[in-house]
Amino acid sequence: MFPPEHYCHLAAGSRQQFWALCTLIPVHTQVTSQPNRWSVAVAGVIMQIALGAVYAWSVFRIPLTKTFGWTISQVTLTFTIAILTLGFASFVGGLWMRRSGPRTVAIAAGILYGGGVFLASFSAGHLYWLYFSYGIIGGIGIGLGYIVPVATLVKWFPDKRGMITGIAVAGFGAGALITAPIASRLIVGIGVLKTFAVLGIAYFVAVTIPAFFMKDPPPNYRPEGWTPSATQQKQRSTKTYDLGGALRTWQWYGLWALLFLNTSAGISIISQAAPMAQEITGVTAAVAAGLVGIISIANGTVRFLWAWLSDAIGRRWVFLMMFLVQAVVFFSLPKIQSFPAFTTLCFVVLLCYGGGFGTMPAFAADYFGSENVGSIYGLMLTAWGFAGVLGPTLIARIRQSTGHYSHALYVIALITLCSAVIPLLLRPPTSSEAASKPTLVKPKAVA
Repeated sequence: MFPPEHYCHLAAGSRQQFWALCTLIPVHTQVTSQPNRWSVAVAGVIMQIALGAVYAWSVFRIPLTKTFGWTISQVTLTFTIAILTLGFASFVGGLWMRRSGPRTVAIAAGILYGGGVFLASFSAGHLYWLYFSYGIIGGIGIGLGYIVPVATLVKWFPDKRGMITGIAVAGFGAGALITAPIASRLIVGIGVLKTFAVLGIAYFVAVTIPAFFMKDPPPNYRPEGWTPSATQQKQRSTKTYDLGGALRTWQWYGLWALLFLNTSAGISIISQAAPMAQEITGVTAAVAAGLVGIISIANGTVRFLWAWLSDAIGRRWVFLMMFLVQAVVFFSLPKIQSFPAFTTLCFVVLLCYGGGFGTMPAFAADYFGSENVGSIYGLMLTAWGFAGVLGPTLIARIRQSTGHYSHALYVIALITLCSAVIPLLLRPPTSSEAASKPTLVKPKAVA
């Protein structure tokens, strides 16, 4: 800072110099507060772990059916409602982020998610209240919260889009691993309804505190010294799209289809893993129940591996590999009689299921830019909700009509094989082809 007498000298001697100095003062004195991007990443992962506790819903199934006499399908419908709701809530969250920023949306997510689960503690004998509190209110909170770290972190990490979104959604997948044993002990100790109350408070804290770390980077942010590689430039669009512009490209619907088909395949295994293992391998119900925990590890902890790989070889190539791998696995499952081998193949399917969620946010940011990825990818997550209905329904109905799972698995194998065509068609949109037809473009692996 200059001494006071210097201001007086300038003011008296030259008005022009004085105003020039006043213009420069803010430049020298202004301090820009910018959080460390890794602190934003850690906060995002903590949020996702709390939100991903929804995958632990199965631990409530037996206590609720025994306590209130509800059927398994009635209790399971709560989870279906929550998954369907979160898909649409993610879209709303993406639009809201554009207007109010990620912090406001994340705080609202914590209030709704924690509040919804807490209110489920008042659902004794009232199934409709369980649907409304946990399924709808909680589902809205999950959807609003899910999109915040994903959309925010792709802006902070343009150099590691696949890896960082993979890590974030790995937290969501791992939520059940942490929550399931805690919830099980609480249910035994204090009862299922009081468990909802305790978890609701815990979810509120675990989401709202990290929410205060959610902040967008400055416009056009890029890490110091980083420039996109040739591979990154090739797989990214040169134009930034808003939601309306993205919806006018066929590529948005191609990405939606990729997410929908990949999720449908994985969630069909999630919904029928235990009974399928009993029928195909002949193990007991107790042994088959262990399969659920094992495959949840694949769903949660290694989502970032596919996403990290997509940074190196491209998103299209990763989805092509996942569909082809799943086609082979689903075709092989009916022929497997060994429980360890069956578990290994289911583990592979869930690797691909989680990999789709880990890779798709970066895929959307590559094609449409990171500025509006919240609303663009948020709407794309409706594929998750629809897949949560189609996948379990398809495999259950074919099983019921044929009397065994083999036909259902062959049908899903054929679907995943045909789905492998879509990555071959995809390429980044350009401003001149918003409504053009796709052409076959074969992705190439990078040496």
